[in-house]
Amino acid sequence: MQTTATAAAPPATAAPERRAYYDRIRPYHLAPLWEALHALVPREPASPCVPALWRYAEIRPFLMESATLITAEEAVRRVLVLENPGMPGQSCTTQSLYAGLQLIMPGEVAPSHRHVQSALRFIVDGRGAYTTVGGERTTMHPGDFIITPSWDWHDHGHEALQSDSGPVVWLDGLDIPLVRFFDAGFAENDTQQSQTVSQPEGRSYARFGHNMVPVRHTHTSRTSPIFSYPYARSREALAALQKSEAPDAWQGWKLRYTNPLTGGAPMPTMQPCLQLLPQGFRGRSHRGTDGTVYSVVEGRGTAVVDGQRLGFQPQDTFVVPSWARLQLEAETDAVLFSFSDRPVQEAIGIHRESFD
Repeated sequence: MQTTATAAAPPATAAPERRAYYDRIRPYHLAPLWEALHALVPREPASPCVPALWRYAEIRPFLMESATLITAEEAVRRVLVLENPGMPGQSCTTQSLYAGLQLIMPGEVAPSHRHVQSALRFIVDGRGAYTTVGGERTTMHPGDFIITPSWDWHDHGHEALQSDSGPVVWLDGLDIPLVRFFDAGFAENDTQQSQTVSQPEGRSYARFGHNMVPVRHTHTSRTSPIFSYPYARSREALAALQKSEAPDAWQGWKLRYTNPLTGGAPMPTMQPCLQLLPQGFRGRSHRGTDGTVYSVVEGRGTAVVDGQRLGFQPQDTFVVPSWARLQLEAETDAVLFSFSDRPVQEAIGIHRESFD
């Protein structure tokens, strides 16, 4: 009987014989799993996504310059993609999420269209623009979180009704890479540039934003019936939490936006959150399998991602890859908006997190 060591030792001729074997099976579109198994089923996540920070003060001049080169109508959506440095040319910020900064100038319209991809808008800079979804218009204010559900008509515009109106910039978050993975993307342009507004502004929030639902209401979409979550209300909720309990040692005071009909995520593929870090906060290390995009609303601080220090200030954007260790520090009171693909991971039972 051979010993274990003898049985495990490959013969000296194994390597060239294996290469010859691989060459023979390749024309039949076959490949040996054992050569790729360690990469396909790793001991822990190894994302090509890397930590990155986009400083708004550096990016804004490029955004403004883009307005001299192409109109919102011609571009359809005038956006600079926040492309992850570890995945150049793939138009993604994490493996499953896309993020970009969109600009609209006074007097412009980004024409109506719809697509399978779900989208969120988080207003970063300026005021006076609007977005219309399903016939309801909402005026954009910094810090507002706005949803465009999958396959809903939507357009954006800026009527410049106020004398102090200027450019408006928001963070776009979409599940484009996820939909692309499933080869399930469809899009359609509208026959009109702007939708006909058929609902009063604020109707969806008035109906569903107070932990109550109209009698006999039926809602078949998996997306929240609220499409605009005002920052003033969200910030108020954080302030109330700050007064009532101590901050979490890892994440400060953190709230997730919800679908009022289900209590779950407001979008089937993305979970947005808002969190407050008190001045002097030094968070403990934690990590999760959901790579996350952050937008800084208020304050200054540092995100320490796998030992890399990313100093942030208002309007900056940064990304934390899947399973990267994150520690948050705040020089001043800081408010962070974030979104990740957590709902998808939870739905298929693969989400993991660790708190040190």
